[in-house]
Amino acid sequence: MLAVQEPGRRPFWLVTRVEVVQIRFSLFYEHQLPRPWSEGQELKLYQDALDQVELADRIGFDWVWQVEHHFLEEYSHSSAPEVFLAAASQRTKRIRLGHGIVQLPPAVNHPARIAERIATLDLVSNGRVDFGTGESSSSAELGGFGVRRTEKRDQWQDAIDAITRMFVEEPFAGWSSEYVRMPPRNVLPKTVQKPHPPLWVACSRRETIQFAARNGIGALTFSFVEPEDAGKWVDEYYRIIASDECVPAGFAVNPNVTVVLPMMLHEDEATAIDRGIDGAHFFAFALAHYYGPTPHDPGRTNVWEEFQERRDARGFSREQIIANAETLNVNVGSLRGAVGTPAQVIDLIQRYESAGVDQISFVLQSGPNKHEHICESLELFGKAVLPHFTEGREEREAAKAERLAPAIEAALARRAPARTAPAGYRIDEDAEVARADRSRRPLREEVRSASRRRFRQGFYRLVHGRTDEQIERRFGPSAQRLFFAGMARAYDPSAAGGFTGELEFRLTRTTWTLVIGKNRARARPGPADEPSLTLIVKTADFLRILAGDANPATLLMDGDLELRGNFELAPRLSEMFGGPSPY
Repeated sequence: MLAVQEPGRRPFWLVTRVEVVQIRFSLFYEHQLPRPWSEGQELKLYQDALDQVELADRIGFDWVWQVEHHFLEEYSHSSAPEVFLAAASQRTKRIRLGHGIVQLPPAVNHPARIAERIATLDLVSNGRVDFGTGESSSSAELGGFGVRRTEKRDQWQDAIDAITRMFVEEPFAGWSSEYVRMPPRNVLPKTVQKPHPPLWVACSRRETIQFAARNGIGALTFSFVEPEDAGKWVDEYYRIIASDECVPAGFAVNPNVTVVLPMMLHEDEATAIDRGIDGAHFFAFALAHYYGPTPHDPGRTNVWEEFQERRDARGFSREQIIANAETLNVNVGSLRGAVGTPAQVIDLIQRYESAGVDQISFVLQSGPNKHEHICESLELFGKAVLPHFTEGREEREAAKAERLAPAIEAALARRAPARTAPAGYRIDEDAEVARADRSRRPLREEVRSASRRRFRQGFYRLVHGRTDEQIERRFGPSAQRLFFAGMARAYDPSAAGGFTGELEFRLTRTTWTLVIGKNRARARPGPADEPSLTLIVKTADFLRILAGDANPATLLMDGDLELRGNFELAPRLSEMFGGPSPY
């Protein structure tokens, strides 16, 4: 039986750009709460958010997405999204309830508990759940739950296979992997939506969008890209969906691409900016805070204060957002998103629609944004924006499903089928416990990972607040040799996407080359023979990047960082050499 899941509306590879296809809209929640905190603020935050979701349902928004994050003070106070979404389900009638996302590493959430919670939410919401998945990438979460960064992608792949089998196998035939051991059990309850709710995965760059397509699941993108850039990603996503590369992670395919944008709407552009730009900037600043090497002391670090002090240096200048734009750009030297008038936002949406994006998810509850302004913005969106994008979209979505059906049927045929449990299997507590795997990672690897984190934090303190001259005097060629040798030792082949070749770093007075092999890297002084990518940057700025004290994107926009060669390698560099990446 063919399983094609909707809603969504991306024109497939057979459809030309000139065909108009309607777009869907959603709200995205982190439950942000900047300091200083006072008694009752979290209560108000949650109750206001429920009111907003109820309003969005009445207005005609299609989804609400709720994150799962742990220990990320100020940025996200949303550690139990299934509870919030269950509450929202009882105050709404039609809006879909999206986990954006559930963290799949078993140390955070056991696969059986995920399957049970998703099914229960699907039941209490009468079949309105979307199941977004992810790995997490913040040090606070990975370290807090003891998840090794280099293993999290494998843990995701392992868990999603187990969970989707729990949805469809009756009983579940059991699991035995490096990360999860579980004997046969009938995992209950079962979902309303068959074979299971639509699957999504969090994406932060082109490589992870390709990953979503290869797994036949929707892409939730958090890159704040311009519509024209998003179009290239969308085209590639649907090309892979239509190819033999697509082997579904679940038992249905969910072909959709969603982009996430900050939004605040008002008839007066200056008012929209005044009400929404600080929230948009704090959202991105706090994201970078937790997903980079910036030091954080639990219960003491004040992210809001750091934002106010350092926003300009980090590329979030309020002064660059001026109320005279005829056309909105997501980034204008500083993040803007969909903060503007209805006419401006309509134009921006139409550009994403032309690029083939299926859904835009708007972040309004961010930073210091006020509840009343959020509600006014939602009301205005429903009145002045939404009517431009609703006519005929169900028919076009049905046509999309029909066009995609042959490719999806072929993809599902490549997916390993549901299994049956061993004949006559009977629960035996003693034998099952004896078989359980309680092995731990080698202590040496844990110590090495902790040592790298301590080094980055100490390095940050050495460069923060120093002038270029002070940094370059302190870290001359001998110190640079140690840094590049350390990068080579930290090289992670699994993050390189199969790349081998030379990376060249042209600093103020020195040039260094990293030679990337199949399984290891080595550093040497001097220029590369045939560089795949060259980075040209001042020594001080390069060291600030390593320390987490400078944003590469900001340096690039300001002309202080130049890239030559294969630009697609640049977003992977951090993870290739032991650093983090969002989600």
